[in-house]
Amino acid sequence: MCILFVALRAHPEFPLLIAANRDEFHARPTTPSGFWPAAPGILAGKDLQAGGTWMGVSEDGRVAALTNIREPSQHKANSPSRGHLVSGYLTNTTPQDYAAALKRSKTAYNGYNLLFGNWQNLAVYNNKRDELTMLTDGIYGLSNADIHSPWPKTSKGVARLTQFCQQGQTNTEILFSLLKDDVPAEDHLLPSTGVAKEWEKRLSAIFIQSEQYGTRTSTLLMVNKHAQASWYERSFSASGVVYKDVSFHFPLREYL
Repeated sequence: MCILFVALRAHPEFPLLIAANRDEFHARPTTPSGFWPAAPGILAGKDLQAGGTWMGVSEDGRVAALTNIREPSQHKANSPSRGHLVSGYLTNTTPQDYAAALKRSKTAYNGYNLLFGNWQNLAVYNNKRDELTMLTDGIYGLSNADIHSPWPKTSKGVARLTQFCQQGQTNTEILFSLLKDDVPAEDHLLPSTGVAKEWEKRLSAIFIQSEQYGTRTSTLLMVNKHAQASWYERSFSASGVVYKDVSFHFPLREYL
């Protein structure tokens, strides 16, 4: 997962909105979103190579999503898959215990941001800064740095999600349009993360497209005032064409 936009108690009908893109190599085998047979009540896609996931929600109100920190010079080839951090929270612990566990294991993983908590109380943990940020009411963008870094594509998405919330819009196509924005940032606004300038430019768009690597899925999670969750996901080919479109609607049973 490479970009997340989160609106927490900023929309008149939906106390929680998450719009997210997962960017990954197209050759990496993946199962689209569904309820996991081995872990009833968890809705997420699955990375078939390492076994974890990039974003999910549970029927008891747990939410988790991951973005990687882009720092190729610091990459550790043999570190465990960060996707297990998402599934680990969804399957087995309280937010307080998980925050402590994340701090203990921070050096084992390559850089990441993990959004996690119950749907009304969310936090972001950044293992490079060893920082836990509790989200207050508002609208956030999180990409491949930290939650304090206003990269051009996060700023653009936050502005569009803010407009969506302020106008009380409910059309999911508006959010999918936000996530399909493939316009790169201007050169003078590009971050410097250690990749070649051509890739820095390509990765500066909200929606990334190339033959080998790009946006694989766009996902929306919308929870209304009655704790009814709606999950929408679109899967894309390397050419940016939708080849699978799924949705799920269900009540959240209780709050953690």
